[in-house]
Amino acid sequence: MRKTQLVLLMLGTAVLAGFATVTPAAARDYPWCAQGGEYDYPGECTYSTYEQCQASVSGRLLYCDRNPRFAYGQGQPAQPRPQRRARPVAPY
Repeated sequence: MRKTQLVLLMLGTAVLAGFATVTPAAARDYPWCAQGGEYDYPGECTYSTYEQCQASVSGRLLYCDRNPRFAYGQGQPAQPRPQRRARPVAPY
């Protein structure tokens, strides 16, 4: 009985630790949106190029337009680049 309780406690702790380390997926907006039809404004903004968007909306009574976040300069902020670490200089 004691071993079962210990195993369940360890399993519960492992599950909680797993949930604690999960990070949410970063949302990313792309510059082109499929708009119209079943999509609310601004639409389905998942296209990197106009051509990708056009291929997706073909035959679906939708149209492509710029993502308003990009059109008005409110796009995702640039991710800071990690600083390069200089190699230590060997003493002579």
